[in-house]
Parts: sequence; structure tokens; C-alpha cells
Amino acid sequence: MSPAEIVSKLWNYCNVLRDDGMSYGDYVEQLTYLLFLKMADERSKPPYKQPSIVPDKYSWTSLIKQDGDDLFDHYRHTLEKLGQEKGLLGLIFNKSQNKFQDPAKLRRLIVDLIDKEDWSMMSADVKGDAYEGLLEKNAQDTKSGAGQYFTPRPLIQAMVDVIQPKPRETICDPACGTGGFFLAAHKYIVDHYPNMTREEKRRLKESTFKGWELVQSTARLCAMNLMLHGIAGNGSSLPLVVADSLAADPGDRFNIVLTNPPFGKKSSTTIVGQEGRMVKEKETYERDDFWATTSNKQLNFVQHVKALLKQNGRAAIVVPDNVLFEGGAGETVRRKLLHECDVHTLLRLPTGLFYAQGVKANVLFFDRKPASETPWTKKLWIYDLRTNMHFTLKTNTLKREDLDDFVRCYNPANRHDRKPTWAGDTQAGLSTQGDIFAGRWRAFEYQELIDRDKASLDIFWIKDESLEESENLPDPDVLAQSIVEDLEAALEQFREIANDVGVDNGLKNGE
Repeated sequence: MSPAEIVSKLWNYCNVLRDDGMSYGDYVEQLTYLLFLKMADERSKPPYKQPSIVPDKYSWTSLIKQDGDDLFDHYRHTLEKLGQEKGLLGLIFNKSQNKFQDPAKLRRLIVDLIDKEDWSMMSADVKGDAYEGLLEKNAQDTKSGAGQYFTPRPLIQAMVDVIQPKPRETICDPACGTGGFFLAAHKYIVDHYPNMTREEKRRLKESTFKGWELVQSTARLCAMNLMLHGIAGNGSSLPLVVADSLAADPGDRFNIVLTNPPFGKKSSTTIVGQEGRMVKEKETYERDDFWATTSNKQLNFVQHVKALLKQNGRAAIVVPDNVLFEGGAGETVRRKLLHECDVHTLLRLPTGLFYAQGVKANVLFFDRKPASETPWTKKLWIYDLRTNMHFTLKTNTLKREDLDDFVRCYNPANRHDRKPTWAGDTQAGLSTQGDIFAGRWRAFEYQELIDRDKASLDIFWIKDESLEESENLPDPDVLAQSIVEDLEAALEQFREIANDVGVDNGLKNGE
């Protein structure tokens, strides 16, 4: 079966389970547990004959023999026991719970949908793409909040295409979500280096990738996603760590960091104090290797990514607009980054790309460099894909070809040989007169950047045509969506301010 047919089959059954009160996210999790058990069973048989890491007592064979209430009891017991294991089993089953209400429906999923396929014999592309399809459908369920862990795949592909990973390079994502960057980087290397040695192939599978994910349930989906795509360490060398990656410098250094850290400006921890009263504490990270101490999570991730890079390592990080213009710690981080790294490219993203609403985001590309008295950044090239560009999650989604012009301008073959497409003020309003990509690419010298107020990188030069003439207004649905996103972004900022005021007042009043 094709990925589309498998997704359709699995997804149609989800609609049956939704009547039982199961959410999309719960369904994908239950599928993950069952797929893992089925594939472990397949791998223990010919032609693989690998020893299974799943104890016989809790294997797929033991599960498929059960029915009715016995099946429910055995399934619940299996999840509980495997969740207590270490390594890969613990990663997949930790904190797992049975979310089925009806044993007959669980039995049908096991027997009719999962047992009938030979998942291990199926190509990694087919089963991996099928699972990716489920994750994307889950991300579209905006109520669940799963979208925050899902970066649009065309954007990931373009980021990987310009970073150009090679065999033997190590690749890190300190906020790896469901593993999208790892999958794209793996595919890029396999497609571009068909003649890898056996050792390079082994390293690509076992020791190229390292990810951190704070949320256990998301890490579980990531682990399964990597396994289905044929990218996973064995039980003793997991590519994933379930932890707050910002809490400490792990000591590891990587050739490449590709990441889209979670949006949301502030971090806070709810602590239950004496007498059961709850106090919110703002979370700051005391890191000796950070340039500034701040509760702005994105600024912390920028500093963390710099720390994770080897000398001359390459980074691409998705950041919200506030990282480009915020004062205080933001200005400190930008000035240090421009001096100590070669911050060479900024891609300004249009709105309407992310399932997390109200986000205005960018991709910042920089290379880590050795200590130097003179600044490493000479020119910052900016590509404006935002002004006069309108995308939505349903009717006009971002496609990889929408980023072709950016990739061409970036010139990954030799990024030191770049040509601007902007030719002065005469070209500033040409974006919809013929070529919609005209004039979107230009460079700014280091001195221009640090002379700006707060060393702001929040730079525009193309005229916004919707502000020029009323007949040029975008379609009403696009305009309405844009207003909704602006309001949601403003509401999120007010929420953060309210939380901060609440925290400060709580501390003053000793609450």
C-alpha cells in the first residue's frame, strides 16, 4: 500500500475512535505503542532473527492472543511494565496509558489494521511517510496544541538544502519535536551521497543525530518517527534525551544545529509551596557560557545553539521577531552574536505557516568562529519572504518551490559569491508587478547593523502594497486571518505581562 492509503486506513479508524472520546494525539500515541510491539515481533523472526528487546511476557504475540476484558488488562499491564524499562523501551512507553474505552475497538486495531501489515518489510519511505502524515494531521488539530511541535516540512527542506549536511557530520536539534529536521537531513545525505562507505552508513544511522525534547509524549513520537524512517540508535545509544536542553551545557559539540525552538516568550515553573499554595516562579537559566541571563526562552536558545556548535559549525534556527528587536538582553545577545559568529543570512518568514497561531518568525543562519578582536560578521544578507506574501494553513499552504528563489539567492555552493536582487528605491515596490520575488534579497554591512537602535535586525525595505492602495488589498479571508494573527500575538504578549505582574506581586506578598 502507498503511504496515502495507509494513512487513510489508519485515519479512518481514528474517526471511529473519536466517537469514543479519543483525541487525535491519543490515537497517534496508541498507534505508536502497538506499532513498536509489532515491529519488534517482526524483527525477531526470519529473515532478521534479531533478539527482541521486548520481554516475551509483553510481546505482540502475547497481546494478539487476548480478547475482551483480558485484552484490556494485559494491554494496561504491558504499558505499565514496559514504561519501567530503561533505554528505548522506556523512551517509547514511559508514562504510557491505555486510552481505549472499548476492548473490541482495541482488538480491531490490533488484528485488522496493524497485524495485517508487515511493517518491517515495508520500505522506510512508505511507513515513515505514513507516520509523518499522521503527525501532520495531528498538528492540524489546533485544539490539542500539537502544532507547536510540528515545523512545516517545506521550510525544513529549504533550511537543510542550504546548510548541505555531509556524511560524518554530526547534527543536533535541541528542541527536536517529532524529528522533522533529522528526517530531512538524513534524506539529503542519502540522496546526495549515494556512494557512502559502510562505515559512513553505520555512522549516519547510529551516531549522526542527537536531539533533546522536553515533553515525554513528543519525544515518544519522535523516537517512533526515526525508527520508522530507519534512523535510530540501538537501545544503548539513543539519539534522544528527554530533558530541558537549556538547563545545562551538555558538553557535546556538533557540526550542524538545525532547530525550531518552542514559541512563547517566557518560561515559568509552577511550584507547590508549603500549605499547598501554588507559586509561579520565573525560570531563568544561570549559565556561565551565556552572554545574558534572561527569561526569554528564544534568546536562551540562540545562546544555547551557539554553545552547541563546533568551531566553524553551522546553525539555522527559527526565531520569533522579538529576538530581532528586543532591548536589554536581546541587544546584548545580538551584539555578541554579530561579533563572535558569522551571522550571514536572515530569512523573514510570512505569517500563516505555523500551527501555533500569532507567530511572526524568521530563520537566522550563522557559523561559530574562533575568538577574535575583530567582528566575524561582515555582511548580513536578508531575504524578505513576508511583505506582500500571503499563506494559510489550508487553502494556500507553503510549498517547497515557494522557497526556491531564497535557496538560489543564498547560493549554498558558494555563499561568499552572492548578488542582491534589490537595486535601490526604484525597485522597492515591484513585488507584484511581474516577478513577485523581485527585490527581496539585499545585504547590510556590519557597521550598519550595530549602528541601528539596539542593534535591531528587524529590517524591511519593500513597500507593503496593502498600505498603498485600497484596490491592492488582499482577499478578505487573508486580511481577516492576518488581523486574527496580529490580535493573537498581541494577546499572547499581554498574557505574558499579566503573568509577570502576577509573579512579582505574588513574591512581594509572600504568596
